[in-house]
Amino acid sequence: MEWRDEGIVLSARPHGEDAAVVQLLTRARGRHAGLARGAQSKRQRGTFQPGNRVDAAWRARLPDHLGNLTCEPLTSPAARLFDHPARLDALSAAMGIAEHALPERTAHPAAFEGTGALLDALDGDHWAESLVHWELLLLREVGFGLDLTQCAGGGPNDQLAYVSPRTGRAVSLSKGEPYRDKLLSLPGFLAGYGGGGAHEVALGLKLTGYFLRRHVFHPEDRDLPAARLRVAERFERDAGADAGATLDPAPGTG
Repeated sequence: MEWRDEGIVLSARPHGEDAAVVQLLTRARGRHAGLARGAQSKRQRGTFQPGNRVDAAWRARLPDHLGNLTCEPLTSPAARLFDHPARLDALSAAMGIAEHALPERTAHPAAFEGTGALLDALDGDHWAESLVHWELLLLREVGFGLDLTQCAGGGPNDQLAYVSPRTGRAVSLSKGEPYRDKLLSLPGFLAGYGGGGAHEVALGLKLTGYFLRRHVFHPEDRDLPAARLRVAERFERDAGADAGATLDPAPGTG
C-alpha cells in the first residue's frame, strides 16, 4: 500500500533516536500520519517544521498501519517569518488547530486549499484577518459552520452586528441590542463591511475561539493551542492600535 501527495506539515513528534511521527494535511487524503526515519537528523530536521509544504510519499504493508513517510521540502513559511513572532504564532496556532480538529484519513480539499492560502497570507498586511477567516472555514469543514449572512431574528441583513452563541447565526443590531450582553460581537470585516484592524481581529478571534472551544476542544477537555491563545491575547492588548503598524509589519517592511 503506498501513495504520493502534496502535504503541509502539521507536527513532528520525536520517536526513538532519530525518527519522528509526522502529521500531514494532504490534498487527497486529509490528515495522515507516518513515521519519518531520520527526521531528527541535522539534514532532515528543517524539512519537518510545522507549516512546511512537502512532496510526501507513504508506504505500509497494510492500509491501517502507521507506515513509513519520506518527504521532500517544497516551501518553508516559518523560515520567511522568523523575525515576526506574532505571525509565527498564527502559523503554529493554525497547524495545531488543524491537527486536532480534522479527522484522520478523511479528505478535506477545502481545508487543504484554505490552509495553503493562509500560509501565503501570513506574508501580507491582513494576515490576522486571514487567520479568522481560516478558522471559520475549518469550523465549516468539521460540521460547525456559522451563518453570518442573514439575521436569525428577521432583522435587516445590512446591519448584522452579533452572533448567537447557541446557534452560531448572525443577529442584526436592532434585534440583538436588547440581548447584547448574551451575544457575541460580529466584526465588520466578517459581515461584509469594515477593513479589519486590531479591534475587529480581537472580536473575530473571540468569536471563532468560542466555537472552536465549544465544538472541538472542550469535548476532549482541552484548550486552544498555546500559540492561538498568545495571538488572541496580543490583539486584545493592542485592540486600540493599528495592527498593521504596531503589531507585526509585513516581512521586508519592518
